[in-house]
Amino acid sequence: MMNIMPKAFVLINCELGSERQVIDDLKSVNCVKHVYGVFGAYDILANLECNQHEELRQMIMMKIRQINNIRSTITLMGIEGQC
Repeated sequence: MMNIMPKAFVLINCELGSERQVIDDLKSVNCVKHVYGVFGAYDILANLECNQHEELRQMIMMKIRQINNIRSTITLMGIEGQC
């Protein structure tokens, strides 16, 4: 059976003008695979992939949400077997 790594997409709102710094900070977080500046209701989309669900949760709670200038996040977790 193939081991599927837990994945998440985090939608981020940040302080006006801080997008570049937040993107750079996100790129240094373990498990962050891709970061995109986006137009619309959110400023940034981050794609994460970790070895375990707990590691993924910790990266979001203890690393991403602690980055300076991030105002809010919404996390979309991939469904196991569907990612």
